[in-house]
Amino acid sequence: MSRIVSGCLCVALLLLPALSSPVRADTIGVQSAELVLDDDDYVLTAQFDVSINPTLEEALQNGVSLYFVLEFELGRPRWYWLDEKVAQLTVQYRLAYSPLTRQYRLSTGLLGQQLESLEEVQRVLSRVAARPVIKKDALVPGARYDAAVRLRLDVAQLPKPFQINALASRDWSLQSEWHRWSFVP
Repeated sequence: MSRIVSGCLCVALLLLPALSSPVRADTIGVQSAELVLDDDDYVLTAQFDVSINPTLEEALQNGVSLYFVLEFELGRPRWYWLDEKVAQLTVQYRLAYSPLTRQYRLSTGLLGQQLESLEEVQRVLSRVAARPVIKKDALVPGARYDAAVRLRLDVAQLPKPFQINALASRDWSLQSEWHRWSFVP
């Protein structure tokens, strides 16, 4: 009996480092983000480091569409109350693969484009160029604003069996942290 207990104790001690180490999800790195004045609008320009892992690639090859969400927030801090939300933007990208044409289709709203390779998809998803977020007149010149942006895979848009799988597997957790910076118009 004591051999069984000591054997179980040894196995538990060997597994302890593996169980106690934090499990990290695949992440999308944020390389840069800024707001730039373009005519009468402030536009968002950002660069992410998107890398689609083999599990997501296999899901695409099997007909599962992936939805990515770009989120942007602009707020003005106030000392006397909660921060004021000045602007908010959410853009959803749908990524699908067509085995008949062997092409990927990346679409947002009614606009879409055909892409030849997964590397090309990752390059297009990684770049946000001149997306209007707020009119110039809506901001107070000289005031400080807090901006934040992130890109993530929206697992809530996956079919139900994949949503359950996404809870148990880190391969489905593809997202960036909120990238925050101060902005003065």
